Amino acid sequence: MPRPSEVIDSVDTDEGKLALIRQASGHWVIAIDHRPLMSSFLHRSEVALADLACAPLAKKTAPRVLIGGLGMGYTLRAALDLLPADAEVVTAEINPIVAGWCRGPIAELSKNALDDPRVKLEILDVSILISRAAEAPEEEKFDALVLDLYEGPYPPPKGTEDLVYGRKGLQQARLALRSGGCMAVWSEGPVKTFEKLMGACGFRAEFHRPKHKGPRHVVYLGWPYTS
Repeated sequence: MPRPSEVIDSVDTDEGKLALIRQASGHWVIAIDHRPLMSSFLHRSEVALADLACAPLAKKTAPRVLIGGLGMGYTLRAALDLLPADAEVVTAEINPIVAGWCRGPIAELSKNALDDPRVKLEILDVSILISRAAEAPEEEKFDALVLDLYEGPYPPPKGTEDLVYGRKGLQQARLALRSGGCMAVWSEGPVKTFEKLMGACGFRAEFHRPKHKGPRHVVYLGWPYTS
């Protein structure tokens, strides 16, 4: 008789119970309020997110990259595999339990990416780091902002504004990038309103769908227009 899925660890959050689950198949799932957020079985789009943002930086001297959302570490691992030895990769994760999972029971999924000396982990909302970089001198800005947050840039409830994907957040992101820098955004699916907002906030936007079958996950890329 196959073993049932097992909740390895969990924590209560404002959105519901965040849980790390080991499935009977051996795959891992991170779920919020019983709804799967990510799986070790399907992570191609998370890898594509890092590839699209970081491949152009492979030969750049001392690039700085900000990754928002640690998850299972697949995006971080893919970025590290592309970036040079003198890169700095600031990784923002709002929940410390997720970082604990990536250093503990699921560390092997990312090949212990958090132990890479190029990585600086910040247990902080990524919007705060983007705002700080927006006001910082050029050398403290980023060559790439790589954002993988929950479902992606869907419109928030009426009367509220997303701190990362809203108008102010995108304006801050534009200022947080070095000259020639790129913002890459993972999304569960296409969001036409976000594409329009990127343009309104000074980005030249591109849409990529890494996988043509299965989930409709997409990646948006944006480069600030230069005057």
